[in-house]
Amino acid sequence: MSNFPTEILSSERIASLEQDIIEDAKAGRKDSAWQRLQPLRQAQHHQYEAANSLLRIIGQRCLSIDGAADVLLEIAQSHPQDTKILATVGECLEAAHDIDELNAPPPTHAVFHTVIERLAALAREQAGLPQEEDTLRGLATAARMLARQYDDIAESSYRKLTEINPRKGAHHYNLGLFFKTRGKFEEGMKSNQIAASLADKTIEADETIEACEWNLGICATGSGNGSVALDVWKQMGQEIEMGRFGLPEGSYPHAKVKVAQRPLAERSADLDDPGLEETIWIERLSPCHGIIRSVLYGELGVDYGDVILIDGAPITYHTYGDKQVPVFPHLATLVRRKYKRYDFAGTQHEPRQLADADIELDGDSVVYPHSEYLRQFCARCWRDPDVDHDQHEQVERRIVVGRIAAAPDVDPVQLLDQIDKALARRSGCQLYVPDLCLAAGFQARASVEKRRFDLLTRND
Repeated sequence: MSNFPTEILSSERIASLEQDIIEDAKAGRKDSAWQRLQPLRQAQHHQYEAANSLLRIIGQRCLSIDGAADVLLEIAQSHPQDTKILATVGECLEAAHDIDELNAPPPTHAVFHTVIERLAALAREQAGLPQEEDTLRGLATAARMLARQYDDIAESSYRKLTEINPRKGAHHYNLGLFFKTRGKFEEGMKSNQIAASLADKTIEADETIEACEWNLGICATGSGNGSVALDVWKQMGQEIEMGRFGLPEGSYPHAKVKVAQRPLAERSADLDDPGLEETIWIERLSPCHGIIRSVLYGELGVDYGDVILIDGAPITYHTYGDKQVPVFPHLATLVRRKYKRYDFAGTQHEPRQLADADIELDGDSVVYPHSEYLRQFCARCWRDPDVDHDQHEQVERRIVVGRIAAAPDVDPVQLLDQIDKALARRSGCQLYVPDLCLAAGFQARASVEKRRFDLLTRND
């Protein structure tokens, strides 16, 4: 955009454009909203009122992520000395990053580093001055958006805000939110407890007791403080009691989780990306944790039977017929139960014959055919709630490959015997698991099954 003024917009014109842009965006007319926005972009360099109008529009999530980032960079470059505008730009950076994708790598757009550098300099200049609070609020938000790259700045800014204005619940809530996403669950629990105690003493729209308690419950679960988590969930009306792993447990529908090899809460600035990711099923035990019930395809450091913590806001929903299943981000891994895994290949006459064999296995063991369950979607289709995943997961397969998962205390001989008996009752089914045969001590059988396994996997 040119920095040279093309016209002066009246206050009435700015207000009218802002209203029309917001209405278009909320109605899904994003192209129209973007076109209406252009006069404000041209005017913001020389009209403070136009810049603030753009910030209000962006703050209401009326632009695409890329569009918001571009406009925010223009505003930051146009007003490099304006504390109030720059602080608001920092807070608006939440709209320039997909915050639902909790484990995403740091955004690469230049606006983030530009704003952080400028606000950090202003915060040093304004220490002890009235405007310091606004500057730190924008700086903390901007730093939090860049994954683990600026954790020291984010944490120190959030802490300083609670010192400047200790009766402001939003500051304690935001500090707790930061701690939660960084895996500092004990600190996050304490911050949210303070925020909850202050929430009923303020009138700000973004400070609600429910939001504080939700994050308090997640942090208490993550820190292993089951009694606090139980009190929170009961206070919020959940039907839940103390259960396995020393944590609250209730009856919840199964859900899906996008697990990461390196979730945000467990990584560092030096290796700041999620690594491998898979979308899997969990047996949901509480609002924020559950047991993985898919045998993972890749080596992500978590697998079937492990207990994971999930964040409260779904990334998207996956449709299965007439049901919509929430897909949550993976926040942290609570318990690694180290189930044994055995690769298999097999044949079947009907879909799911081998998948159904696990109903006759003891000790939480499962036969998990990846060739029937695993589907690759582009990012757009994966996020589309109208895609029917049930249809995609009903592809008929005669040759199937996958993994068997079994708890560490399950005897390989007993497990192999149960699989053999289950297959004997399924006409035409064959299952070859050479590693399980070796674990059971059957060397000759392992050699035979390895040849058949290799034959099937070469032709699959």
